[in-house]
Amino acid sequence: QVQLVESGGGSVQAGGSLRLSCGVSEATDSYYYMGWFRQAPGTERDWVAGIETDGSTSYADSVKGRFTISKDNAKNTLYLQMISLKPEDTGVYYCAADCPRALGRNQCRLWGQGTQVTVSS
Repeated sequence: QVQLVESGGGSVQAGGSLRLSCGVSEATDSYYYMGWFRQAPGTERDWVAGIETDGSTSYADSVKGRFTISKDNAKNTLYLQMISLKPEDTGVYYCAADCPRALGRNQCRLWGQGTQVTVSS
């Protein structure tokens, strides 16, 4: 079965940086879309960023200018570079693949297990 495994989460002070990775057990260039989502305890999961096969990227307004999504198809790995982190960025971050645009990129075919990011003030 296909696995997506996030790593790179941890605790950081406000203003700090983290780089999340999502290793995939199959070719990432087979996906029409990959994205990152996050969820705080007791809240719904929200879309954060996405990247399409042509390399075009998109971001939630709350992270625009601070987060950068990228992928390395040679390594079958998706990345999320996060800078200028804020306490409201705290949550479990999930990577996902093949999320239909018609459904708001929130219903994906494949999901990772998540990695915790905690930003303290």
